[in-house]
Amino acid sequence: MKKIFVVLLLSLVIFTLNFSYPALAADLANGAKVFNANCASCHVGGKNLVQPDKSLKKSALDKYGMYSLDAIIAQVTNGKNAMPAFKGRLKPSQIEDVAAYVLERAEQDWK
Repeated sequence: MKKIFVVLLLSLVIFTLNFSYPALAADLANGAKVFNANCASCHVGGKNLVQPDKSLKKSALDKYGMYSLDAIIAQVTNGKNAMPAFKGRLKPSQIEDVAAYVLERAEQDWK
């Protein structure tokens, strides 16, 4: 009985982790579309034309504490410094998609 309980509990934890992570629900193709329409003018190829040291490359995202879905979602939603806020312009699902797309491209070094 104890083994069954442990197996059920472990299954529940794995199920919860797999289906609560936003990147799993993200639409990367839509993220690319949203990025190209709204972000590429300043971030073409993962660069930052306004502040070159703060690119979307993995090393820069990591350096500035932005290498997570939550951090990118917050930045896109609320803006910061020269970057405008996209809250109200983009749906939350579009912002999640673009954040997942940015992380995926950063993993590939924008190649």
